[in-house]
Formats: sequence, C-alpha cells, structure tokens
Amino acid sequence: MVDLKGQYQTIKTQVNSSISQILEDATFVNGPAVKEFQTALEAYLGVKHVIPCANGTDALQIAMMGLGLEQGDEVITADFTFAATVEVIALLKLTPVLVDVEPDTFNIDPVALENAITPKTKAIVPVHLYGQCANMDAILAIAEKHNLYVIEDNAQGIGAKHTFKDGNKVMSGTMGHVAATSFFPSKNLGCYGDGGAIFTNDDDLAHTLRGIVNHGMYERYHHDVVGVNSRLDSIQAAVLNAKLPLLDTYNAKRREAARKYSKAFAGHPNILVPKTVNNCEGICDNCDCHVFHQYTLRILNSDRDALAKYLNEKGIPCGIYYPIPLHLQKAYADARYDEANFPVTNQLVKEVISLPMHTELDDEQIAYITGAVIEFIDTE
Repeated sequence: MVDLKGQYQTIKTQVNSSISQILEDATFVNGPAVKEFQTALEAYLGVKHVIPCANGTDALQIAMMGLGLEQGDEVITADFTFAATVEVIALLKLTPVLVDVEPDTFNIDPVALENAITPKTKAIVPVHLYGQCANMDAILAIAEKHNLYVIEDNAQGIGAKHTFKDGNKVMSGTMGHVAATSFFPSKNLGCYGDGGAIFTNDDDLAHTLRGIVNHGMYERYHHDVVGVNSRLDSIQAAVLNAKLPLLDTYNAKRREAARKYSKAFAGHPNILVPKTVNNCEGICDNCDCHVFHQYTLRILNSDRDALAKYLNEKGIPCGIYYPIPLHLQKAYADARYDEANFPVTNQLVKEVISLPMHTELDDEQIAYITGAVIEFIDTE
C-alpha cells in the first residue's frame, strides 16, 4: 500500500546523518531535533503552537484532557473512521456519540451532527478522512451556535487546505480549538516509528498541553497538572525534519496518482471514484483540497470482498477502511444507537476499497492496478 523503502532512498543521506548525530550526542528525548521540527511545522501550518507527542492516539487524548472535559460529557464524532477517534473518548470516561457521514466525501454529516447535540454535548471531533477536510464552514458554525469545542482529527489530512466560503484558505488542523495528528510511517508525513502532535492557536491551552505530555511537569518534579508520558523522540523528529520540506511534493505526487486512477475509472457504472469538497475528484489543476492519504473507491453491484481477494492474488495490495461501523463494534456498541440513523456508513462498509497510494507509484503500476480492478468487475 505504501513504498517507504523507495521514499527512503531519496532522503537517505540526510536521515542517516541526522540519526548518527543524535546517537553521537545522546540527545534522545526532547533533543534539538524535536525543537527544530516543532518550529518548522508551526511555520508550515501557520499555527502558533505545535506540541509534539508520542503518537496520534495520544495526541487526541491529550487534546481532550487539555480542554478539561469531564466524565459524562458527550463528544460527537463520525461513525465511519478508525477506532482511535472514539477510543480516547471512552478512555477518558466521556460519552461518545456517533453520527453518520456524507456519501461523497466520507466525512461527518453536519446535519446529523447538529441533530445529535444535547445539553450534555461539549465537543465535536471532525475527522479529515482519507486526506480532505470535513465541512468546516458548517461545523464551526454549529460549534459556535452551541458553544462547543472543535477537536480536529487530522491524522490523515496533513497538508490539505480548506477554502472557506469567504475565500480564505487555511491548512487542515488549524481551524478548531485544537487538533491532533499522527506521524505513523504510512502517513503522508510519517516517521520510522510512532509519533504525533497537537496543534492550537490558544496560548493558555498550549501551556496546559505541554505540561500534560510530560507528566504534568513544567519544572522538574513539580507536577502542576495530571499528565502522561508522551514525547516525540529525537530520532523520529530527525526523520520528520527530512520529510517536512518535501510534504507538498509528496502530496502533489499522491494527487497525480489519484488523477491517473480516476481517469482510468472514469465513466465506469460500477466504480465511484473519490469526490472532493469541490467536486473536482482531485483532478483539477493545482488542487489542494485533498492529499489522498487513501485513494478509496466505492464498488457498486459487485462483490467488494471478492475483488479484494482477486487483487491480492494478482500481487496488488488493497485495504478496506473500514469494514465495520464503530457503532457495531463490540467495544462501542450502545443501545442508544438506531440503525436507521446510519444509512450511509452501513452502505460504505460494504463498498469501499482503497488502492495503493504513495509517492513512488508509476504509470505501469497504476495501469496494472486499474486494469485488474476493471477486469474483475467486468467479468464477475
């Protein structure tokens, strides 16, 4: 699904040199490489504060801890996403409220979101799924109307931009009260282990978050807040320092691959290609609304699972993100949920399939992959 070996070859000299320097200096935790990355990412995003941490799940949890949410507070998020989003809500003894998503963008449905708000609702977690932003115009308006926090789950969307209705264009992860991201190796900006970060423009919140990630300490052995141990190590920061200047190039290569995929599938009655918020399918010139962390099709009137098996038999990796709605997962099942409220998610889990998507895809590979998909569907 990703070619990290090929990508490594293009940054090998810098990565190896930086890691060797860290080994020589023994600056393994909170070393200069971490500060360098933090500063560079703040500049890239145009956000006041980046707080590096150990992984993306921690980033979400720490963001919620920093906002002071209390046991029983309701937090609304999408039913169609990775479990980490709802996992941290449950871990903090908050009450997760899952709602349906939009059929075209796969992101949280603002109408379903607003319908789910109760007096106990305190926060919204929009997930920028597969690499494009949720409808932040609507979400921020709803949050302001109901006095709710907005916590952006930006684990899949780093580098994407959202254009507001007034024409203002901003980076994903910079619009809510706080945002979380992951640097898992397969992400568009990935390290060589686990890593994550939290973003905010709120000075007071940033101060709180910096304490939480380091055992609640601002001064050694003085624990001012309840914290956790969640720090980005210097070796991972060194890898990210090598990759961050190339992130826009990486994302452009992903968009180019998506453009070729979509062109090959264009007009096929049983294949729905990804749609962007601008309805350009990610193929317009200078498109920056989607960074294609995943290239995800909807397969209609055909056996999606049989297609996945067929592709694997032909040596083509693929992924089903996600096969089971969160509201039907054993850990998060709840009598409050009504199946009638999840028509889109319940359909998507039967249809979606993600094809290989990375910076090293070439025309021959794309032709082989698309040919195999079309061959199976046309002959099934």
